[in-house]
Amino acid sequence: MARRLTQQDIARMAGVSQTTVSLVLNNRADSEVRISPETRQRVLRVIRETGYIADPAARRLAEGRNRILGVFTYEAVFPATSADFYHPFLVGIEECAEEVGCDLLLFTSARVTGQRRRIFNEDSRVRLADGCVLLGRTVDRDDLARLIADQIPFVSVGRRDDAGGPVPYVGADYVAATRALVERAARLGHRRLVYVGTGEGAESTADRFTGFQAAVTGLGVESVQVRPDRPGLLEAVRATGAGAAFFEEQADAVVFMQAAAEGGLAVPEDLSVVTLGSATRPVRTDTDFAGFLIPRREMGRRAVELLTKVLETGGTPQELLPCELIEGSTLIGR
Repeated sequence: MARRLTQQDIARMAGVSQTTVSLVLNNRADSEVRISPETRQRVLRVIRETGYIADPAARRLAEGRNRILGVFTYEAVFPATSADFYHPFLVGIEECAEEVGCDLLLFTSARVTGQRRRIFNEDSRVRLADGCVLLGRTVDRDDLARLIADQIPFVSVGRRDDAGGPVPYVGADYVAATRALVERAARLGHRRLVYVGTGEGAESTADRFTGFQAAVTGLGVESVQVRPDRPGLLEAVRATGAGAAFFEEQADAVVFMQAAAEGGLAVPEDLSVVTLGSATRPVRTDTDFAGFLIPRREMGRRAVELLTKVLETGGTPQELLPCELIEGSTLIGR
């Protein structure tokens, strides 16, 4: 079997140094090494005549890149089923990584600190990857701050508040989607609404509540908030006198629907129900909820696209993708 040609061989045949061959192969210039057009053409001619193909691993090392993108998840997402909340994100991430010619490294050795996974610990391997995609309902702010301070390229799936500096992210526009659903309810004659959720915590949760509050204020409709974990949720919602209930978490709406059926409350005849996104907890339901779809697959794809942009040109890209509104069968006029 013939020995594989090396850059040293090409340098000897062209009568130049190996550094010159490397600079020509990578189409780079060096302030200390000036390459004349004639020398460059001589090197390229030897490469053509010998059929030399640069070792891709060596070229990546020369570029300072491994073409490996890390994926860190704050919740366990692997293996994921088709019904899992995180599955579409992972599908989008994998699709785009394949298109840009990168391998994925799923960080699974992160130890739990307190009640949460953390990126940084004594065994952290985050620097093995060129950059990292962060995935989770909530992301640790100390982790974000250190990623920014250590200048480790990353993109978060989901909008994140600043953490010692702006955070690069691709998120869903929950504010606009929630506002649009409140406006739809108002057009159908609903003048009193109930928001079933905490309205606090993760940015995605706060954004939903922000959109709800902005819409009811602008429309001049009445609203009240009920926490989903309170005892007697069905009676608490009934007591508000609202004609439509907006559920922050679809899984809570599914449980509520079961209680409503048992308690003699007809949906949507007695109470319209709107859900603000897909269920983040595993539930089974055949209900065609009015609400919106989170562009999860596209968010995963776009996160990889933005990460490659960060690696190539730097910057702190921030994007919000629109959600698709669903008419459903659980929201009707009063």
